[in-house]
Amino acid sequence: MNDRQDLIDSLSADLAVVKPAPSAARLALVWGVLSALYVMAVTHLFGPLRPTALQQLVSEPRFLGESLLGVMALAVAALISFRAAIPGALSRLLALTGGVLLALWLGAYLFGLISPALEPSMAGKRPHCFLETFLYALPPLFAGLLLVKRLYPLQPGRAGLWLGLTAGLLPALYMQLACMYIPDHILKFHIAPGLGVAAVAVPLGRWMLARR
Repeated sequence: MNDRQDLIDSLSADLAVVKPAPSAARLALVWGVLSALYVMAVTHLFGPLRPTALQQLVSEPRFLGESLLGVMALAVAALISFRAAIPGALSRLLALTGGVLLALWLGAYLFGLISPALEPSMAGKRPHCFLETFLYALPPLFAGLLLVKRLYPLQPGRAGLWLGLTAGLLPALYMQLACMYIPDHILKFHIAPGLGVAAVAVPLGRWMLARR
């Protein structure tokens, strides 16, 4: 008995107190809010909102619904991004919910090719919105990867993908207020570069988040 206790004491003598992993929900909330504020600020820095955008949110229920669906989809995607970096924390139900919300939101713009939520208009056109959407997403993406690195992502590619989707589609969502509303333009110049950020985030996440 004494030998066993001595063995336990010798094995535990040098153990250090380990801090618990940060809350995925708290990290997602802080990162998501700060990223959204950054995207809004930098978007306004390089141009105003579409003149009628805020009025349309009030007067056009379908446009408001599209916007709120985008907010919900990206909020869930942000939570998934950080839960994916904690072993066993991401449930299939949450991942499925995030995927369905994103599909519904993006599908709304595909449906808009047939029946747009707003009367298509060139009002608010930003000449470089494709480049803006891509570049505005990069700082939130890198900040998110640095936060995720504090956790223990066993599948860094998956964590990078969800971070890339969230970071890339945040400016795409805000461009619905800042740039012209034409579904074909939205898909090509707002959504496409946002998805491009997600594609870049997969190999970037594997590189930055690999456990060494």
